Amino acid sequence: MPRTSDKEHWDALWQKRDVKELYDNSGRILTAVRRLFGDDLAGKRILEVGAGSARDSFDLAGLGAEVWTLDYSHASLEIIQQQNEQSEHKTIPIGGDAFALPFADESFDLVFHQGLIEHFREEEGIIAENARVTKPGGYVIVDVPQRWHIYTVIKHALIAINMWFAGWEKEFSLRQVEAKLRKFGLEPVDFYAEWMYPCLFYRMTREALWKLGVRLPLVPFKIPGLHQLRRAIRNRLKYSRFFAYTGISVGVVGKKPEA
Repeated sequence: MPRTSDKEHWDALWQKRDVKELYDNSGRILTAVRRLFGDDLAGKRILEVGAGSARDSFDLAGLGAEVWTLDYSHASLEIIQQQNEQSEHKTIPIGGDAFALPFADESFDLVFHQGLIEHFREEEGIIAENARVTKPGGYVIVDVPQRWHIYTVIKHALIAINMWFAGWEKEFSLRQVEAKLRKFGLEPVDFYAEWMYPCLFYRMTREALWKLGVRLPLVPFKIPGLHQLRRAIRNRLKYSRFFAYTGISVGVVGKKPEA
């Protein structure tokens, strides 16, 4: 029987961890949105699908957007509500199905998700719904694991022995994501790559030790100068098409044609 990534996996993940103990997205969603709209999102309606901890959405709400955060995991929605209670900037959490979004056609200026479609064997229904609820002239951002990476090999080895945290997962190349967006009338207008920091070895070691009750810091000690240099190099290469095939993640921005 094929392995799957089910709601139970996500309820278990969000119930057992403090959001502060999970790695964020290195600000890549926020950076991509700023490239589209600038720093003022006042009047923009944004939807995050499969929101998880919704940390990207809270960043966007801080720029003035009205942000809806949708997930089917009750544990995820509880985390989002907790953050709403603690944050100056709020999102609007809603339980729902990514394959049947509870919104009217052309409702949002931007729809995005990070770490979502790779967990479904028939993911195109999600992209179709993204396109449906996006306004003409609006955007969809799809952020996924990048196929050509050692992470892919390690992930599938863990899936094979039933030790992958999400049960099952796949991955995509830049070209594949662009093709899927075009299939649903969304023209790719931007992309980015992201490399893992801290490195994969550190994250794997930290996760293994976590299960043994040993707590390493989320980020290791940063060597002055070297960290800044590495970040500058990553920022310079993240919009290079060639290097997009070397990152651990890739994101594509699709635009819905004007009416």
